[in-house]
Amino acid sequence: MSQSKRRIEHDVNASTANKLLVICVDRDDDVGEKTGIATPVIGRDSCIEAAQRLALEDPEDADSNAIFAAIKTYEDLVSKGYTAEIITVAGVHNRGIQADEKILREINQVLEMFSANGAVIVSDGEDDESVIPVIQNAIPVVSVQRVVMKVSRSVEYSYAVLSKYLKTVVYDPRYSKFFLGVPGILMLIAGIAIVLDLTEIILAAIISILGGAFVIRAFDIDRAWSRWSKPTPMGFVRMFTMVTGVLLILSSIPAGISIMEPTLFDANGDIMANILDTKIIGQFIANALPILWIGMGAIFAGTLLSNLIGGVPRQISDILRIVVLVALYPTVHQFTNIMIYDESQFTLVPPLVGGLAATLIITTILFKKYKKRKDQEMISD
Repeated sequence: MSQSKRRIEHDVNASTANKLLVICVDRDDDVGEKTGIATPVIGRDSCIEAAQRLALEDPEDADSNAIFAAIKTYEDLVSKGYTAEIITVAGVHNRGIQADEKILREINQVLEMFSANGAVIVSDGEDDESVIPVIQNAIPVVSVQRVVMKVSRSVEYSYAVLSKYLKTVVYDPRYSKFFLGVPGILMLIAGIAIVLDLTEIILAAIISILGGAFVIRAFDIDRAWSRWSKPTPMGFVRMFTMVTGVLLILSSIPAGISIMEPTLFDANGDIMANILDTKIIGQFIANALPILWIGMGAIFAGTLLSNLIGGVPRQISDILRIVVLVALYPTVHQFTNIMIYDESQFTLVPPLVGGLAATLIITTILFKKYKKRKDQEMISD
């Protein structure tokens, strides 16, 4: 008898549970994304089919081994005389709170059909096991089994792994565009600059390109754009409002410049002499502010609308973004008045207090509404 099998049997015998639910956890939803199978997957035969299809789609995915390990655990429990059922549950690709909520909903759905009083969790790593406290809200967890794939430790295996990662870097577009594309662009610019005797601009170009690449990767701008541009109602809404908002934000710059007083320019037509004047800066901000705020509001409203269409439970944060944007407008506008007309700084207090009060009141109302809806859902469950 293997050590993991003995440990599971010891955990089960130490508990008072007599109806066990073997749960294989796939927190990042590899099963759904790679096979198209909807979760929860209920029953031994259905789990075998899901594991086989996942292994065929991606033989290197550890989740298929975790499902097979859960099936083996289920069969061992049944052979020992326990009443048991096996399921595979999945979260969402980005993990996080949404993944945990989805896993909890799927387990509650299964418990309505199979009233288990104990759960055995099977996973392939710590990330999947992080959802265990969430599962315990629905059913007591009597044992946890982690599936670790056995691999060779020989030098040949190390070379094989290194070769695999090098091929991934070279041929996988998700990685090659950063590991090869960015250095390639830098080398190309350096070569052209050397030929044209423009070596003094190489450093600025390299820093700019590296900075842009780091910003794109750090804030997931490329993935966000791919999500916004997907041919779905949510994607079209986000893409339209994002483009509209960015264009409005950019147009606020010439709008701020066009209505500024002629005193921006000195006798020689040089704006640098007056660019630091607080009155001119205030006029620029005041004239650009309405279009800038409308552009930001369009982006926030698009996010709210796409989440409403897609049923994503993030409406509170989306609404609060718009509320804070509206509440800040009087304060920023009064700040420009101080810069232009030299008003007292204390004139900032009323709009600041009013905006803060409005934000707190609306936040309280939204959270009370959300809590009331959650309580009703718990009662109905």
